[in-house]
Amino acid sequence: MSRNERGVYINPDTGKKTFIPLENNPEVFTELVHKLGLSPKLGFYDIYSLDDPDLLALVPRPVHALIFISPADVYHRVRMSDSGSKNLTYDGSGEDEPVIWFKQTIGHACGLIALLHSVMNGTAKQFVEPDSTLDHLLKASTPLKPLPRADVLYNSDELEKAHMSVATKGDSAAPQAIEPNGYHFISFVMGKDDHLYELEGSWDGPIDRGVMGPDEGLLSEKALEAGIRRFVKAAEGNMEFSMIALATKDEHDQ
Repeated sequence: MSRNERGVYINPDTGKKTFIPLENNPEVFTELVHKLGLSPKLGFYDIYSLDDPDLLALVPRPVHALIFISPADVYHRVRMSDSGSKNLTYDGSGEDEPVIWFKQTIGHACGLIALLHSVMNGTAKQFVEPDSTLDHLLKASTPLKPLPRADVLYNSDELEKAHMSVATKGDSAAPQAIEPNGYHFISFVMGKDDHLYELEGSWDGPIDRGVMGPDEGLLSEKALEAGIRRFVKAAEGNMEFSMIALATKDEHDQ
């Protein structure tokens, strides 16, 4: 594979772009969404426990999205019980969609796609700054069907630059784009129809996890049981997974 000046790998046979995968690090994710044009009032935070009230209380409120990072074996155990497949079947487009969903066509960009799903849906969408990269991507992609919509991301020079500017940051050495990536990044958001949605770019479309009541946010027991806990249970003691939340910062952090 060849590599351009930003470190993006290009397959000489297919021309497909492959990014250096993002580290699951709230600081890296926060820096990237701010570069793309999300209000500095929001940021990502580690979730250390779903069962300990004191640890869960460390996550600021309100929470706008959750991202679960799953080892491949755990991911596949959950997907075995889900309808659908990796073959694209979703055909939605336009403002009437309860969520905007992106098919992943950039290699190793599952973290980036989860990040975009998190900030372009639900209440986080209200914090996208006008005339920003996120704003431009939203306006360009919303009217389109899934494959043309994916092309908007694939062809965005600004998105590529922003991603690659943070891809080598974090607490561990960044893997090269040509290295295999054994993790899946999955975003959980609330749709316009008050349903919980599971969004991941390698599946065949958004997964509807059911309607939530007015007091049942993303960290409510009902939402956790319908979403993240399915992966935690499937882990069967494997503790390699991690979770982060997109939340409104505490006032002293802003």
